[in-house]
Amino acid sequence: MLLLRYFIVSSLALPASSVKNITTDQHALLAFKEQLIDPRGILTYNWSVSYPVCRWVGISCDTRHHRVTKLDLSDSSLEGPISAHLGNISFLVSLNISGNNFHGHLPNELRQLRRLKLIDFNFNQLSGVLPSWIGSLPKLRMFSLRNNSFRGPFPDYLYNLSKLETLEMRFNIVGGKIPTKIGNLSKLLHLNLGNNNLQGEIPDEIGNLQNLQNLLLFHNKLTGHIPSTIFNLSTVNLITLAANELSGHLPSTAGYSLQNMEILDLSENRLIGTIPNSITNASRLYALDLSFNYFSGRIPNTFGKLRHLVRFTIMGNNLTIPGTSSSTEEDWSFLSSLTNCRDIKRVVLALNPFGGILPPSVGNFSSSLEQFFAYDCQLKGNIPKEIGRLKKLQSLSLRQNNLQGPIPYELCYLKGLNSLLLYENKLTGSIPPCLASLTSLRSLLLGSNNLTSIIPSSLWTLEGILQIDLSSNSLTGSLPSSMKSLKALILLDLSRNQLSGDIPTAIGGLQELLNLSLAGNLFQGHIPESFGNLTSLEILDLSSNNLSGEIPKSLEKLLYLKHLNASHNILEGKIPENGPFRNFSAQSFMWNYALCGSPRLQVPPCKDDGTVRRSKKAIVTLFLKYVLPPIVSILLIMTVVVFMRRRNKASMNSAHQEDFSPLATWRRISYLEIERATNGFDECQLACFGSVYKGILSDGAEVAIKIFNLQLERAFRSFDSECEVLRSIRHRNLVKILSSCSNVDFKALVLEFMPNGSLEKWLYSHNYFLDIQERLNVMIDVGSALEYLHHGYSPSVVHCDLKPSNILLDENMVAHVSDFGISKLLGDGENFETRTMTMATVGYMAPEYGSEGIVSSKCDVYRYGVLLMETFTRKKPTDEFFAGEMSLKNWVKESLPHGLTNVVDENLLLEEPAFAAKMDCMLSIMHLALDCSMDSPDQRICMKDAVAKLNKIKLKFLNDITFIILVM
Repeated sequence: MLLLRYFIVSSLALPASSVKNITTDQHALLAFKEQLIDPRGILTYNWSVSYPVCRWVGISCDTRHHRVTKLDLSDSSLEGPISAHLGNISFLVSLNISGNNFHGHLPNELRQLRRLKLIDFNFNQLSGVLPSWIGSLPKLRMFSLRNNSFRGPFPDYLYNLSKLETLEMRFNIVGGKIPTKIGNLSKLLHLNLGNNNLQGEIPDEIGNLQNLQNLLLFHNKLTGHIPSTIFNLSTVNLITLAANELSGHLPSTAGYSLQNMEILDLSENRLIGTIPNSITNASRLYALDLSFNYFSGRIPNTFGKLRHLVRFTIMGNNLTIPGTSSSTEEDWSFLSSLTNCRDIKRVVLALNPFGGILPPSVGNFSSSLEQFFAYDCQLKGNIPKEIGRLKKLQSLSLRQNNLQGPIPYELCYLKGLNSLLLYENKLTGSIPPCLASLTSLRSLLLGSNNLTSIIPSSLWTLEGILQIDLSSNSLTGSLPSSMKSLKALILLDLSRNQLSGDIPTAIGGLQELLNLSLAGNLFQGHIPESFGNLTSLEILDLSSNNLSGEIPKSLEKLLYLKHLNASHNILEGKIPENGPFRNFSAQSFMWNYALCGSPRLQVPPCKDDGTVRRSKKAIVTLFLKYVLPPIVSILLIMTVVVFMRRRNKASMNSAHQEDFSPLATWRRISYLEIERATNGFDECQLACFGSVYKGILSDGAEVAIKIFNLQLERAFRSFDSECEVLRSIRHRNLVKILSSCSNVDFKALVLEFMPNGSLEKWLYSHNYFLDIQERLNVMIDVGSALEYLHHGYSPSVVHCDLKPSNILLDENMVAHVSDFGISKLLGDGENFETRTMTMATVGYMAPEYGSEGIVSSKCDVYRYGVLLMETFTRKKPTDEFFAGEMSLKNWVKESLPHGLTNVVDENLLLEEPAFAAKMDCMLSIMHLALDCSMDSPDQRICMKDAVAKLNKIKLKFLNDITFIILVM
């Protein structure tokens, strides 16, 4: 009997150890949690054995089995691997961890979750090949891995998922061909494989997906014809095949079966032939984009049937109209037809060789039209005054045509207009004063025409305008002081006109101005001192005028000024030496009257005028004879008194009397004050050597205090090296030293405090982000600092340890290079080399430094190249991903040009309209980074050239972005 009871008890205990239950789920989730970094503390206290599992954040359970069925931790800032323990939550139906920083491979144990219907791993850092076990999840309906780094071909098992409705793989590195077996996924509704490395032809079998609603294959390397079967998918409402290498004609029957089609985007391919009339049978079409192909012939005149059409884009083809010499309304019948689309908001006809005269029927578009772009279309004749009827028009671009006649005053009726681009035409007459009534206007670009007369004074009342370009016309008159109203202006280009008079000082109040060009006019007088207030200015062109006097020293305050042209004037006096003037070349000042200054600017050295010198000789003689002796006597007496007092005071001081460096030009700081400022050198903040504390001095000033660990011998060398370098160099992009404190057992530097921390923080912390322009600005600042150390300071200085933690950002996000603890003072010339075994950070070291200890300025160039790659990939060169022959440099190099999206920080590429501009910018940056990090020092470019190239990359990027904004 006892034996039987023991057997029964043992049998009852068996399920607890072998059958999975809610306790199993709890253990699996806690094991998962243990591997995670949880910066927001979402799971830290909530996921605890003190609470029932089913009440945990992100957890849902079913009431019947009391098991976890749903795990949703989306957008929780979690970081870590996906735990294999999740495979034990056997009742799991939905697994959503999107919008986090999960990394690593998908564990094979997830194959055990055979009840899974939803997998959403979007927006993480997961990698590896697509797992074959996905095919063993028979109930899976949604499989979404968007914005990760998965690679390799699609596994065949994927096509066993007969219930799959959504397959989302956008922004990965998936390669190979699209398998024909994809036609087996008969229930598929959404297929998004955009932004990958897919190659080959689109299989005809996609036409078997009779339930498909969305087909997105854009930004791949797909070739061949577009299968006609795609155009038979009657259920589809979105097709985008943009940015591939597709070729051939569109089927003549393309639109007959697309009754539910709303968006069709075939842009940026190699399609040829005519646009088929049948497209207009897709009666629900909302947006059509056929831009940047090789379509030719006439545009069908049946688009007016598309009553729901909102966006019509056919730019960048070879489309024409029949009567280009003397076109009529009939020749523009497609345009007249489009006016029947009463909801249309955007019409883009640009970059087609239409020729002919734009017809008055353009004014028949409905009041819903917001954007009309017909630039670079070889248009001639006058601008139709009927455009003035388009009451809601926001953007009008007819630039780069052969338009003649005046600017019609009817454009002043367009009260919502924010962008008027008419440059590079043959327009004549004056600028209509009524344009000043367009208070929404942000961009007025009328350059390169034949406009005459004066600039209307009313134009200077457009307080919200951002860009004014009236360059290369025949405008006359002077500039008024009322220009001061343009507080938001970022670009003012009045170059190559016949403007005269003095440059108004009021321009100095336009503190948002980035680009100011007054070149090629008849301006006279002095350059206004107020220009020193243009604190955002990057480009200043005053060349080819009649400006006289000296270049104002106030321009030294323009810290962002990258390009200055003051040539071909009658300027005289000393060229300023500080601020941005350290970086300007002789070309900025050539052909002037009597400028003087540094020999590198190819001007004579400055001298005192001889006549003035002789006239002062008698005064100097009297001063030396009668005034100086009494002053010297008084000073000697005061010196003796002060010396005696200090000697008496010194005898009472402790043995820790500090020796203050002459670097402290603004105040002295004692050891005691440093101790108080750092709260007694809090041990938890102390690093191995060169430790930096944030300190608050007795007067409330925030400073950075760098304490040297004297237990390490190199700290003595480090301190002496930093003092030697920092006491004499000054540059806006180098951390400024304020004071130093040194005795036998204590050494410290007091540095300018940088409130925005390091570049490392902004790259790798979850709640910090720098966009492309901000990262460009930082790297230009860093490059400018290195350029100064290598070329603008003698002897040359090599930093030796450039990395994100040594790049600090001030309150204006200007970058400052810090930590000269292992810097080297070199001889004259950037190619001087020295051999050293000084420590530098692994991953950033140039090959010759790591193998032979050779130091030259080219070592810094190499580090700068690596830093460029790190900044825009957000991948550390010391990442565990890089092992063996694989390095950050090789990873980037192998990705160019077609796999660039796989290495660039995904957060930089999220805005679709600017994607192409961003990718072009990223490609240029990576090429520059590779030029900087060549294995051979002789093949690396110098920092001066690197900074110049990066500035050009930034300027082109900003121009591209501005263009996109204007045409949106």
